[in-house]
Amino acid sequence: MGAAHAFWLAGRQATGETTFDVTSPWDGRVVGQVSVPTEAQVEEAVAAAYAVRDEFAATPAHVRAAALDHVSRRLAERTEEIAQLISAENGKPIKWARGEVGRAVSVFRFAAEEARRFNGGEAQRLDTDPGGQGRLALTRRFPKGVVLGIAPFNFPLNLCAHKVAPAIAAGAPIILKPAPATPLSGLIIGDLLAETGLPAGSWSILPVANDKMPALVQDERLPVISFTGSETVGYAIMDSVPRKHCTLELGGNGAAVVLADFASDADLDWAATRIATFSNYQGGQSCISVQRVIADAAVYERLLPRIVAAVEAQVTGDPSDDTTDVGPLVSEAAAERVESWVDEAVAAGATLLTGGKRDGASYAPTVLADVPADVTISCEEVFGPVLTVQRVEGEAAAFAAANSSKYGLQTGVFTHDLQTAFRAHRALEVGGVVIGDVPSYRADQMPYGGAKQSGVGREGVKFAMDDYTYERVLVLTGLAL
Repeated sequence: MGAAHAFWLAGRQATGETTFDVTSPWDGRVVGQVSVPTEAQVEEAVAAAYAVRDEFAATPAHVRAAALDHVSRRLAERTEEIAQLISAENGKPIKWARGEVGRAVSVFRFAAEEARRFNGGEAQRLDTDPGGQGRLALTRRFPKGVVLGIAPFNFPLNLCAHKVAPAIAAGAPIILKPAPATPLSGLIIGDLLAETGLPAGSWSILPVANDKMPALVQDERLPVISFTGSETVGYAIMDSVPRKHCTLELGGNGAAVVLADFASDADLDWAATRIATFSNYQGGQSCISVQRVIADAAVYERLLPRIVAAVEAQVTGDPSDDTTDVGPLVSEAAAERVESWVDEAVAAGATLLTGGKRDGASYAPTVLADVPADVTISCEEVFGPVLTVQRVEGEAAAFAAANSSKYGLQTGVFTHDLQTAFRAHRALEVGGVVIGDVPSYRADQMPYGGAKQSGVGREGVKFAMDDYTYERVLVLTGLAL
């Protein structure tokens, strides 16, 4: 294991006075030991970021773009090493971990591209009324200030990338807090940023404990908070700092709606395979994993056995094995929670079609039917490899069922009809509607976020940059337009 991993304080490596162990949820082995910053070191990082904010905002675009390009290239070069690290600390099957590294490569590349074209300025003639004769408005965007990025455990590299890359692209200093269960992947980003020439103080990566976060959240020098995690924590953060700008990417209980026209054997095989894969990938620990299937009665009887068979075909086991589809949850406590929710549903009358068994931190891929609407698993985000299947009569009932959740992140709609696709886009109360596939599709350059209790603001590089900046208008007077 070697010495404790240092953290990154104002662009340089540092160690604190204490450490904590990072353990594998698969076998409990110690993956690494991480040094914890002291309160004085956290203060130093915040002070450095605040002090450099004007300098960093004025950094030429090509400097920031070159740094982001460098990180993208180095991630690609170290893909296998980093994927092994993600798999070890998170329990994510290695094939999904490799995919996560590939996505982070793209995020930093997109950010480099956006840094080069962002903030070109928009000119507006003001002589549309007599009082504006000879005047021109030029609007540009400027950073709101230092960003506090708080990342979750489920995508320990890519969701750190979604905090860091847009901030650097926009010229906003960032302090990143990786998840306590999975800090090693976030610290890797620091290794690569340290190879660039970005100004000292423009970034820090601090593995501080969750109970130390309120002071950082309240710090007036950090006017922007970008949080990905649970609904409870996210809204508690926003409620505690009502005058700050908060981007919250919270939970969901994604629905896959299968409509009557998606009815051929090939259609249903495709839907079942996609549903089975993306209700269980990452152990179901994705905000847009498939938790609910809402199937039209015209296809329900033919679809349900296909889903069960496809779920049972998912390979569970050691996440380091290339053939494994489903690994453990992040902890045994997480698996115990999922187990209790399934047991509650079955006791209330739900039919268990497959799965329903726990082994330590692992929970078997599970399908439930006839689930009462008022049990926990119907109302909350399960964040585990569990799928519920519901029969409805017609498109309107399907969309109403999808909207019955307090969450609104993304919905997948299996249909071939373009008019239906546009009706879905209008009717569904979510941040994203995916036609012909599951709700789990995310391209890292598209706007990503939710409605209702699934959060506020949008990620996706350009859209996060918009969130981290504000418009400032310059009025020029006495021009011959």
